[in-house]
Amino acid sequence: MRFCNLLTLNRWLRRSMACAVLLDNNAKPKSMSRAKQWTGEVENLYRFQQAGYRDELEYRQIKQAEIDRWPDTGFVKKLQRRDNTFYYYNRKRECEDREVHKVKVYAY
Repeated sequence: MRFCNLLTLNRWLRRSMACAVLLDNNAKPKSMSRAKQWTGEVENLYRFQQAGYRDELEYRQIKQAEIDRWPDTGFVKKLQRRDNTFYYYNRKRECEDREVHKVKVYAY
C-alpha cells in the first residue's frame, strides 16, 4: 500500500514539474481555492507557503534554484526564504489536519 502511494506521489510530482516548465515565467494565477483534505500536493504547498512563497512556480521564478526533495516521499526538504535563511522540513507529513484549510491552491 505504501509503495502505491509513493508511486502515485512521484508520478504527480513529475507531471507538476512538467506543467511548471510549460508555464510562462511570469504566469499569474487565475484563481485560488482552499485545500479541503490533505494530499501530497497540499503538503508541498504548505511548505512553500510557510517559507513565504505562493507555490513551487513562484519559488523557481524568484530563487532560480533546484528544490531539494526527500527521495522516499518526494516532499520538499529545504527551502530558502526571501531573507536568505533556510527552512528544513522532515520526511514525514508536517501539515496537520487542523492546518489543511489554511493552504491555498492556485490554478493557472
